[in-house]
Amino acid sequence: MEQSSNFIIRAQNLCKRVTGPAGTLTILDNISLDIKYGETVAITGVSGSGKSTLIGILAGLDLPTGGRVVLDNTELTALDEAGRARLRNRRVGFVFQSFQLLPGLTALENVMLPLELGGNGAARDLAQAHLNEVGLTSRMAHYPNQMSGGEQQRVAIARAFAASPRVLFADELTGNLDRETAAQVVELLFRLNSERGTTLVLVTHDESVAVHCSRKLTLDGGRIIQFRETRG
Repeated sequence: MEQSSNFIIRAQNLCKRVTGPAGTLTILDNISLDIKYGETVAITGVSGSGKSTLIGILAGLDLPTGGRVVLDNTELTALDEAGRARLRNRRVGFVFQSFQLLPGLTALENVMLPLELGGNGAARDLAQAHLNEVGLTSRMAHYPNQMSGGEQQRVAIARAFAASPRVLFADELTGNLDRETAAQVVELLFRLNSERGTTLVLVTHDESVAVHCSRKLTLDGGRIIQFRETRG
């Protein structure tokens, strides 16, 4: 697999197998894909098809049993955990279904934390600006348990974009939200993503979310059964 400046993610022959009492289970089976800079890609499929495992490997949160991943011209699968963590901190943002906010920190502090860990001296000003942008000006001093699910996901989106990632991974970001709130969160995510030109890779079971992406990848039994454009 040759590296190319056209692609932010290149995956080749990814396999993931785990061994248990019943024997070896294949979660991902020989998956290869390329994602261009600025592209938006939805990963879909039924429960247990390997969606979250794939996105975790593409983001460097997990390692494949076999195959390789190149992220922004750096081979993730050749790095140790510390190296992968440094790469994620510099180039990757995350939004999860469960929000992943620290309960003992306010909304402002949750957004500030990764900026501070990255050595950004303007963490507070940047965090405030991003929370303003997602409509949470009046909620900055609130803790996660004082906010609705939609507000918590907005904090998570602000945190994800605050460090100006090259690629953002989202895993079932609307799974814990009602339909109206989910639609608002999806609109916000794609608006911010478009304004910044970030590459977006998201896992979703919701076709109404997937159609916002330029391409849709469908998994079944750990294999890609379809990878097609959803719109021009």
